[in-house]
Amino acid sequence: MLLSRTWLRKRREQLRLSRQLVIGILIASAVILFLCVAVVRRDAMMLIGGGSFYELLKFTALILAFLIPLSGIYSVMLDFVFWEGWLDGLPDPKDLFADSSLNDSGHRHYVIYLDGIHQSEEDHPPRVSRFLEKLEAGIDEDALLVKGIEAYTIMPVALSSASYSQWFWRWLFAMQEHHPNALISFLSSFLVQANNVIKVGISSDRRYGPVMNYELSLKIARRLESIGFHPSRASRLVLVGYSGGGEMAIGTAEMLQRLCRVPVQVITVCGVFSGNGSLAEIERVAMVVGAKDPVAAFGRLVYPGRLPMLPLSNWNRWQSHRKLARYEISEMGHNGRSGPFSERFSSDVVTAICRELACSAPQ
Repeated sequence: MLLSRTWLRKRREQLRLSRQLVIGILIASAVILFLCVAVVRRDAMMLIGGGSFYELLKFTALILAFLIPLSGIYSVMLDFVFWEGWLDGLPDPKDLFADSSLNDSGHRHYVIYLDGIHQSEEDHPPRVSRFLEKLEAGIDEDALLVKGIEAYTIMPVALSSASYSQWFWRWLFAMQEHHPNALISFLSSFLVQANNVIKVGISSDRRYGPVMNYELSLKIARRLESIGFHPSRASRLVLVGYSGGGEMAIGTAEMLQRLCRVPVQVITVCGVFSGNGSLAEIERVAMVVGAKDPVAAFGRLVYPGRLPMLPLSNWNRWQSHRKLARYEISEMGHNGRSGPFSERFSSDVVTAICRELACSAPQ
């Protein structure tokens, strides 16, 4: 009985101390929160001032509840609408490269760049453009760098030029570039990237991916034909995909090889990809990776088929019979000042790509 009373007394004391600790933490948190609000109040009011707070809430709700789900449905349905011929249909692949008398580009190797999810038009951002200029100067004279392919649309025009949805994308781009509220501009940019992320997800999906990957392969093949490519004069195609463009490159590689009838290889730069794409006939894939790239590392967890613990996955079965080259660049991240397009690392990335091109060149 005495033991029970002693235990209860200690228990009450512990509860009292715990209650005091919790109250102290709450008071300290309230003080810290008050100080933080006081410090950032001026900047916060600049972002949401001018009577735009209601507009910001309305726009955020519109994106979360309506535009992002609609973008996903739109992306899937558009592929099948295009496939069924409602938008002029798919050209017959038999007509590709039928006329060998077309202008010859004079190149044997074609390096095709597929951008990341930030891409919203055919023109690349300035930092990416400077990187591509370095790459163009570094590759051999008989290689041609193909730029400006929008990997996240199946039509031969940019998002803002598609007749069926140009009004929406032009409105969104205008909000992104010119809206006085910085948060609304950011949300507009986020929605453009959300559309591209959805396309990456579709490409990696075993049900819908083959449809979209075939359409993108045909789009790339038609672009190559327009610049003088012909299977009888070319030696290989090299798909260079940055970030989500790595998924688009791997997803389209085998189909593009069949359409163009020349070997295709893939180089991913900070690639986020599933490995679900059909790779049975692709002999070589190379990865240029950053030692401090959290996005690509997270992508590997999102797509567990690339983990070594699943040896029967599509990606691991391919690796057991084919060549995977890996070029790691220390200290490099995924984007921004530490990314592959930065002044600090762009030359290293170009060097790695050119080394891979030289190592894998057909004899």
